[in-house]
Amino acid sequence: MNGNPGAFRIVDHLQQLGTDIQTRELKYKHYRVMVSKEFTFDAAHHLHAYEGKCKNLHGHTYKAVFGISAYPNEIGIAADFGVVKEIWKQRIEPYLDHRYLNETLPPMNTTAENMVIWLYEQVETALNLEPYAGLIDQGRTEFVRLFETPTSYAEFRREWVES
Repeated sequence: MNGNPGAFRIVDHLQQLGTDIQTRELKYKHYRVMVSKEFTFDAAHHLHAYEGKCKNLHGHTYKAVFGISAYPNEIGIAADFGVVKEIWKQRIEPYLDHRYLNETLPPMNTTAENMVIWLYEQVETALNLEPYAGLIDQGRTEFVRLFETPTSYAEFRREWVES
């Protein structure tokens, strides 16, 4: 390597599995690790028993952020981002994206506070079902954060359920 660590360079040697690194070395340690993935969706709703603008039908571009922890598998992946995306696409998004939330969610006032609990339950349930339980080693939902606007969100955490 040249004397300037910030200088541009192309790798001298592309690491090869089986030669430069062995399969047993792919997993660094056996500690629980949390990965986070976020998704956006557009939806309409209105609030019941609320005196303010939100009592009227209106919409938001929501952002949902999921924190999922698990133990890394033999190649060092705890919760594959693709698996988290599949859970979102198959089990959650159809109820939310471009939908009227008051009719697609269970009976509740569609506040961010209520919705974030529902989101937590959906992910937690999915992580305990096949095929996801077999793909993520002891996966569990640590938190869900639901942004209703870019600066306002509700959050739900595992520790609040378990304590």
